[in-house]
Amino acid sequence: MVTASAPGKVYLFGEHAVVYGEPAVPCAIDRRARVTVERRADDHLRVHAEDLSLDGFTVEYGGTASGDPDVDVPQSLVEAATGYVDAAVEQAREAADAPDAGFDITIESEIPLGAGLGSSAAVTAAGIYAAAEELGADLSTDEVAERAYSAELAVQEGNASRADTFCSATGGAVRVEGDDCRSLDAPDLPFVVGFDGGAGDTGALVAGVRELKNSYDFAADTVAAVGDLVRSGEAALAAGDLAELGELMNFNHGLLSALGVSSRSLDAMVWAARDAGALGAKLTGAGGGGCVVALDETEETETALRYLPGCEETFRAELDTEGVRVE
Repeated sequence: MVTASAPGKVYLFGEHAVVYGEPAVPCAIDRRARVTVERRADDHLRVHAEDLSLDGFTVEYGGTASGDPDVDVPQSLVEAATGYVDAAVEQAREAADAPDAGFDITIESEIPLGAGLGSSAAVTAAGIYAAAEELGADLSTDEVAERAYSAELAVQEGNASRADTFCSATGGAVRVEGDDCRSLDAPDLPFVVGFDGGAGDTGALVAGVRELKNSYDFAADTVAAVGDLVRSGEAALAAGDLAELGELMNFNHGLLSALGVSSRSLDAMVWAARDAGALGAKLTGAGGGGCVVALDETEETETALRYLPGCEETFRAELDTEGVRVE
């Protein structure tokens, strides 16, 4: 039996634009998904999943899960809990040359599902690493990142970027531009995260941005402007200029709002953070609901979000410099 974990993430800059080859800077945070894997004598998969936004349940099914598990929970929740696990298992089987390996899998996550904090990437990276280790295949961090990206690409039908999976695999602050992925030096970043209790539909939000970009030149220009902003943000990050980082985060949120991926609850949390004195605040991830991230060394933003109607949870997060690991 092997347990592996991987961190979630917030985006300083660049979500959505990264899908079109523009750079993005996600940062790993100290909230993790843990996946425990034990090989079975048959080829079945048994998955037990629990996280902050999903009541625990267990599904068991045969082979490669070509059919739907017979469980008394909404199918969307089953797909959310098993889609990335199935893809991770397939990657581990391939790495170990064990196509018929079955597993008992337990997922315990501190990362709310679909909230923009990289839950699926963390589960995928940890699942690949744990299952490969259980089968005797020793994967490097780079190999985990590559296989996790391939898994997300398959599940998201070609709309994934390398940003989330590379960040979960390697930890720290990273820069992703197309296939170019690298780690960045970063100061301590005083993250405050607000969560509205909901989740956006990533596929629909990505498709909506794509439609805007294809229909309007100014929308394509907005996507390019996000890329330009990220390049400026890299310089501020290297200099440790938190005030400049905050200003650029504010700009980035405005551009994402123009692309139609914010929401009333996300905007309310962003403005509450700014009014409380945060250096900057923006949505993180696909949008449509979920989380915002703010920069604030004081307690004011955390307090403001805690008492904001519509903000279900708020917490302070630290940059996690360690990526996927065996527990």
